[in-house]
Amino acid sequence: MLATNGRMKIAIQRNGRLTEDSVGLLRACGLNFEFQKQSLYSPCSNFDLDVLAIRDDDIPEYVQDGVADLGIIGENILQERRAKVNRLAMLGFGGCRLMISVPLKSQIRKIKDLKGLRIGTTYPVILKSFLNANRIKAEIVKLSGSVELAPSLNVADVICDIVSTGTTAKMNGLRTLCMVMESQAVLVANPDVMHDKNKRKVIERLMIRVRGSQEAGGKRYLMMNAPANSVQKLKRLIPSLKSPTVVPLAQTGMVAIHTVVAEDIFWDVMEKLKEAGASDIIVVPIEIIIR
Repeated sequence: MLATNGRMKIAIQRNGRLTEDSVGLLRACGLNFEFQKQSLYSPCSNFDLDVLAIRDDDIPEYVQDGVADLGIIGENILQERRAKVNRLAMLGFGGCRLMISVPLKSQIRKIKDLKGLRIGTTYPVILKSFLNANRIKAEIVKLSGSVELAPSLNVADVICDIVSTGTTAKMNGLRTLCMVMESQAVLVANPDVMHDKNKRKVIERLMIRVRGSQEAGGKRYLMMNAPANSVQKLKRLIPSLKSPTVVPLAQTGMVAIHTVVAEDIFWDVMEKLKEAGASDIIVVPIEIIIR
């Protein structure tokens, strides 16, 4: 049986906005598995880990209860469920905001204007905490879906829901009023798993890979040739991890310089390097950086 096969298990969202990035992260960590949304689990052929594909709402409880040793879940779901799990790493994808939105023609302009209103949401726990922190007394209407339709159906006066781009809210005649929380994907673990020597070793191995993948995110490996007498000038232009690698070339007076540059500033840096004497510039993607 899956529950007693002795392998560690990591739960990820079966189908949703975190699915693709979660699978991508695990594969970037070198895990070899066939992921199928219609299948409960996918065993890794080269790592002692099974990937469980389940509903995102169930992941916190699965990890808390030890059905899964690890899980990848949005902070919003984790905070709403109040699950007792250990956070291992913020993963940097699946970013969104839990926002309170009001009808476009509404006179509501400030948080205090929510007093006495009905607020529809699928996040009643988080919303209640937010309202208490702001000393706002309002009625929380718990919904199970289609939250953005609540005002037009007179189910609620305003809503509290996840916003990624704001397009859906505008399409339903809503505008955002204030942010309740920001969220991103987080890697969590069952609280007892670190007490198991064998499982702890597996997690430590996995975390090295996760951190290596995160370090490589948005970075490019840069190689160039340059006159040896321009090295100091070029070094001042290169925002590298540490000091760049400089290697003499067969051609007298020439060197090869290797470094790492953030993708979002690469073009600006490249132009300045070329002006400073660099040539034969080559840029390649980075999958993993282990510090």
